[in-house]
Amino acid sequence: MPKQTANTLASIYKRPVELLQRLIQFDTTNPPGNEAACIGFINSLLTEAGFETKILARTPERPNLVARLHGHGTAPPLLLYGHTDVVTTAHQTWQYPPFEGKVADGFVWGRGALDMKGGIAMMVAAFLRAKVENLNVPGDVVLTVVCDEEAGGDYGAKYLVENHADLFKGIQFAIGEFGGFTFYLGKQRFYPIMISEKQICWMKATVRGQGGHGAMTTHGQAMAKLARMIQQLDGHRLPMHVTPAARLMVGVLAAASPMPTSLVLRQLLNPVLTDRVLNVLGAKGQVFFPLFHNTANPTVILTGDKINVVPSEITVGLDGRLLPGYKPDDMVAELRQIIGSEVELEVVRYDPCPPEPNMGLFKLLASILRESDPKGTPIPYLMSGVTDARFFSRLGIQTYGFLPMVLPADFNFIQTIHAANERIPVEALNFGTEAIYKVLQRFG
Repeated sequence: MPKQTANTLASIYKRPVELLQRLIQFDTTNPPGNEAACIGFINSLLTEAGFETKILARTPERPNLVARLHGHGTAPPLLLYGHTDVVTTAHQTWQYPPFEGKVADGFVWGRGALDMKGGIAMMVAAFLRAKVENLNVPGDVVLTVVCDEEAGGDYGAKYLVENHADLFKGIQFAIGEFGGFTFYLGKQRFYPIMISEKQICWMKATVRGQGGHGAMTTHGQAMAKLARMIQQLDGHRLPMHVTPAARLMVGVLAAASPMPTSLVLRQLLNPVLTDRVLNVLGAKGQVFFPLFHNTANPTVILTGDKINVVPSEITVGLDGRLLPGYKPDDMVAELRQIIGSEVELEVVRYDPCPPEPNMGLFKLLASILRESDPKGTPIPYLMSGVTDARFFSRLGIQTYGFLPMVLPADFNFIQTIHAANERIPVEALNFGTEAIYKVLQRFG
């Protein structure tokens, strides 16, 4: 990586694109993560700017970084946080090398450009600018850069919450991933701000049968039970639910939409019609579907390791995601209605989140987006995935997914994350950096 002079590093906050390029060039694929060099680079930027920082780690090669910008104490502290680890690029064909950080065609290309080194670049740039320009922030701003989000957060946010909760004392609100990106419905441009998210409910499903020699004829044993279970899951939806967060999201979206779109959207909140409307919405319906259903997708199958042995036991990993307010027992009960009782179900991980959001900062975030893009409409957003917000919520901290990005209408944000050719528009990066800086100016 090219050397930078002290003066160049001191002013990198003015160039979030360059900052993102540098972050992408650290290969932090998780597993194994190896976030130390990337965290060290960010730490050098902060210490050079005069911040006192803390490096906190469960293991040395998986560190987390915490820094504080001191305010006047007229408002509670604000948390900015994000993760430096990224998912694998294995078996993907990229237009440009995934860890080069190339700028081409108006985009910064590379793994993590969207998830979420782009967001880290926005936050660090705004944080550094506030320090260098002596911004009079009303309350402390706590910047936290973590590892391990993509593999469960055990070394990152979860570790900090369980072992260093004192660093986050008094914080009510946080800015994190995912939200603030443009979402188009017809010709209208919306900015979903994440206020709530689903819950991890990972399970192990086990089927058993008579094992034996592979040369013998077998019927109705473990493999057949496995095939039947997967077909049942593929052919049936779990029950429909309308949560407070989904009701709020769809209500605002419908109110801002013209007829007949407004009428169609409102029918999503009618349990009798929800699934029919999702079918009518087509591709857009696929985005809304997990916001009204608990889901469980088979992802990992473990069985015999010899081709000439009929297995007597097969286990299947189910990536279960629960809506806010629901519990693992609800998931098991709903699955039982579909797959019956011959399949054993075991919950192997459950990460809860608060059932209802605290909307105290939403008005400010929405006003900043309206100011930045008068033609866009901010809406509250229930996220179908999970983030480190679930850990910080244990401390009473409400996270808002707020990494603002103006994206082209034909740019599929969701499908670009974790995929080949992950990239972020240069102008979107600048847009988001400015928006986050405005939050620092006004959050009190």
